[in-house]
Amino acid sequence: MVEHGSIVVGGHEVRPGTADHFELPIGRLVTGTDMALPVRVVHGAEPGPTAWLNAAIHGDEVGGVEVITRVLAGLDPALLRGTLLAVPVVNVWGFVGGDRFLPDRRDLNRSFPGSPTGSLAAQIAHLFMTEVVGRCSVGIDLHTASDNRANLPQVRADLDDPETRRLAEAFGAPVMVHARNRAGTLRQAATRRGATVLLYEGGEALRFDAAAISAGVDGVRRVLAAIGMVDGGDPPAAPPWGTRSVESRSTTWVRAGRSGILHLAVDLGDRVERRQALGTIDDAFGNAVTAVRASRSGTVIGVTRSPLVNRGDAVAHLAEIATARTADADADAD
Repeated sequence: MVEHGSIVVGGHEVRPGTADHFELPIGRLVTGTDMALPVRVVHGAEPGPTAWLNAAIHGDEVGGVEVITRVLAGLDPALLRGTLLAVPVVNVWGFVGGDRFLPDRRDLNRSFPGSPTGSLAAQIAHLFMTEVVGRCSVGIDLHTASDNRANLPQVRADLDDPETRRLAEAFGAPVMVHARNRAGTLRQAATRRGATVLLYEGGEALRFDAAAISAGVDGVRRVLAAIGMVDGGDPPAAPPWGTRSVESRSTTWVRAGRSGILHLAVDLGDRVERRQALGTIDDAFGNAVTAVRASRSGTVIGVTRSPLVNRGDAVAHLAEIATARTADADADAD
């Protein structure tokens, strides 16, 4: 048998066949209270790949925290091959305050790979890259939509990379979007370090969306099985969208042409045709001011949940379902 010893993360040793949780110090609040990254390491009894899960890089995106909780609850280190590192809350400051950003209004997911002496965001990013990403060959970055929006469960990844595509297909979300790497994101920084990275989107900020959480848990479990960390076992029940993900190579937001009160007539997962009315924008007396029409045919993968819109606000996110390879997706939520 291949030698399989302990793993040391942040000075904490975890023996084979065991799990442990601890904190990686990252600073203090203005009150002097210590702040730290919560980490759980499940170190399998047998050798295998090392992977990570993370959530709440944006502090108000709480759905992924529940996904990680449920995945970890079903893992037995005695039966695991390899090692799983889980960081359910990366942006601790934002998570505590229910805020997407850090206290200085920086977006942590535009601050990777970071530095040990830069801004707070840069230091958190550097710590995460050093102690977590640097040890792993595969990672899943869990997100929800931003404030006042909802996303259909979807995987965003480089679908032109064979291994990334294999894992995206294994995840089994309703839609997998071919999305370019954005500068400063965890996905870009980790990919440059040689890791295979999936970004999962589903649900709403500051809400537990049951369908999005369930899809996330099942998807993560399928990926762990696909890389050989766990046995496949009985597959999860077939999701309502079927057993295969559809692919999108191009997405776009339909935006409000006028300010007013939005009455949206479509929802996540709906198929729409070009020029189809997606809803109306009315005035305060209920008079229809204008219709909101689809700029292309596609599937609705994101919507606003706010009934009040200003001209130019994003209303519905449409994904063109690929029948042949076309241009890169205009995916914007890393």
